[in-house]
Amino acid sequence: MTVLTQPPGDGDGARIIDEPLTEALSRRYLAYALSVITDRALPDVRDGLKPVQRRVLYAMREMRLNPENAARKCAKVVGEVMGGYHPHGDQSIYDTLVRMAQEFSQRYPLVDGQGNFGNIDGDNPAAMRYTEAKLTAAAMLLLDGIDEDAVDFKPTYDSQDEEPVVLPTGFPNLLANGSSGIAVGMATSIPPHNAAELIDACLLLLDNPEASTEQLAEHVLGPDFPTGGVIVEPKASMIETYATGRGGVRVRARWEKEDGGRGTYQIVITEIPYQVKKADLVEQLAELIENKKAPLLGDVRDESAEDVRLVLEPKSRNVEPEVLMESLFKLSALETRFPVNMNVLDARGSPGVMGLRQALQAFLDHRREVLVRRARHRLGKIEARLHILDGLLIAYLNLDEVIRIVRYEDDPKAKLIEAFALSDLQADAILNTRLRQLAKLEEMELRREHAELAEERDGLMTMLASDKQQWKLVGHGLKAVRKVLGPDTELGRRRSIFEDAPTVDADAAIEAMIVREPITVILSDRGWIRAAKGKVEDPSELKYKEGDKHGFVVPAETTDKLLIFASDGRFFTIPCDKLPSARGHGEPLRLMLDLDDKTAIVDVFPHRPGTKRVIASKEGYGFVLPEEEAISFRRAGKQVLNAGAKGAAFALPATGDHLGVIGDNGKILIFPMAELPEMPRGKGVKLQSYREGGLRDAIVFKAEEGATWIDTAGRTRVWGEWRDWLAKRAAAGKLAPKGFPTSKRFKPK
Repeated sequence: MTVLTQPPGDGDGARIIDEPLTEALSRRYLAYALSVITDRALPDVRDGLKPVQRRVLYAMREMRLNPENAARKCAKVVGEVMGGYHPHGDQSIYDTLVRMAQEFSQRYPLVDGQGNFGNIDGDNPAAMRYTEAKLTAAAMLLLDGIDEDAVDFKPTYDSQDEEPVVLPTGFPNLLANGSSGIAVGMATSIPPHNAAELIDACLLLLDNPEASTEQLAEHVLGPDFPTGGVIVEPKASMIETYATGRGGVRVRARWEKEDGGRGTYQIVITEIPYQVKKADLVEQLAELIENKKAPLLGDVRDESAEDVRLVLEPKSRNVEPEVLMESLFKLSALETRFPVNMNVLDARGSPGVMGLRQALQAFLDHRREVLVRRARHRLGKIEARLHILDGLLIAYLNLDEVIRIVRYEDDPKAKLIEAFALSDLQADAILNTRLRQLAKLEEMELRREHAELAEERDGLMTMLASDKQQWKLVGHGLKAVRKVLGPDTELGRRRSIFEDAPTVDADAAIEAMIVREPITVILSDRGWIRAAKGKVEDPSELKYKEGDKHGFVVPAETTDKLLIFASDGRFFTIPCDKLPSARGHGEPLRLMLDLDDKTAIVDVFPHRPGTKRVIASKEGYGFVLPEEEAISFRRAGKQVLNAGAKGAAFALPATGDHLGVIGDNGKILIFPMAELPEMPRGKGVKLQSYREGGLRDAIVFKAEEGATWIDTAGRTRVWGEWRDWLAKRAAAGKLAPKGFPTSKRFKPK
């Protein structure tokens, strides 16, 4: 395959390369993937920013949009960023600026937005021509020292200017504000934390570089979301997450009970989980009520103003508040799980997953480098100033001669250099000195400045030669930042709290709200399901759609869970109170569950706690299944039996001590139930061996009661000689006795 790497008709074709298309595509796709990973999606572990965020902050600083100055139009900021640093769409830049200004998105907002910047309901912000912005104090902490050679700069996309590779970063912004992004083949998801707690952990690392994750977790208690909420993740789980850099955090809405008088009450939600849109949450709760999926909830109202206030009314005053909330936590976004995947770029630009300790150490290493670079920059300034002061002091010591040279010499600069061994800079400084600065007091001020700068120079040189002093100064800087972002400030106080999830059986409470009545579940041959009140005495009187017929008729109660066993080995669960009524022909089961037309229904029965079932495939494999293992309210059901190509055969109650099986070949085998293993899922063990065909039917019975079968006339026949067919499991068996139904089944299907 030929790959053309230049425009057609451009020269003699010297740049046309013959290479396999797969190699050309893979090489170019790798370049694209690396570009997305390093220049777009993943944050830098040192400042916690992606390139577009860093460019927005730097451009705003260059525009002098400091906290004490007036704000400017966001359109002006976006244009500056796009024109000078980030040659991409203006909407992506504005979206970044907006997010950094939203208090419900950023734990420590880096942009002070004025105007409509969206809200927690999910409404969009106003257009950039209407909004204004400037930097916050937290952003200034990230930028502090950027003019003092604290970080490296690189050329911008058009090489007309320079931009910082990373910001100096006065506090651990990566963990403080968190980050999220999707790259090519990898993603990142970092929750926000409390800056004061992170600084305390950094100070611990400075005192004890070998501190473990458990010790750091004594300071970093867990995420601190800008929207608050209640974190119910176990401490051990969070320590594991911080150690590996991967895991998750369960966060719930914060709520309180308000008494309404006469025994009534209502639930008021004051904080919702992070990144949940309040309007969507209200809509979700309303749908649960409408679809009768939340039987304990009566009504939901949004009474929010500036603060969140969602009011939930229970269906009955007899419902416990804790039970109501536990049921809603399971059904709605009132509880979410925030994924943690601390995938970041290290100082060399390589992506990787870091734990808490690694991320904090990388930040501290960066702060030390910034400290050293700023100190060297300051040292250079001091050396230059001392050099000038040395020349000025020489001039004061020889003032009369200096005045004579300046007044009478044709080239005073050269003469000064020759007479006093001065440099060009020193000579220029002397010649630029004003007459009024030749006073005695001015000389004393110069000597004082020289002494102070010399002392500062000596201190800086001592610090640069001592690793211990460098780390000590890093700690002093962090302590100063902690005063700005500390827990005693409104910005720094912890918002998310920690609680243990209460052990409340919400399912039992929901069932208690359902009126217990007898019903009959009717499932037709074509899969239409309905529930008739009471007991159906004569199933032959039931009516079906044209072309449809009798399938299953199962007595149950409204509080039961209906288990449906499919031929592919899956179990489905439907609450009986959710079944359509029998006034019509019901509803197609395949609309309620993920069932295709090729999958048949093998059995239908109500769940009975503590019951066990013998399930088997037509290939002749099976095991004993506790019914609790079959329950799953997912539309896709729960895969329990590896049914093989032939499908599932039966699911019989394990109410006896012997199992009799019969194959398509008409041979019967009986063996003790003790030979069957009890399993939650799998293929099972071989029940009977076949040369051809498979398993047809089975019966479970007690030895003292004996085995039976039902003949074609519907009469129960006692099988007195069943012990003659008793053998070990997996044997071939013997032909059925005389009089056994020709259908080769113990009971008619």
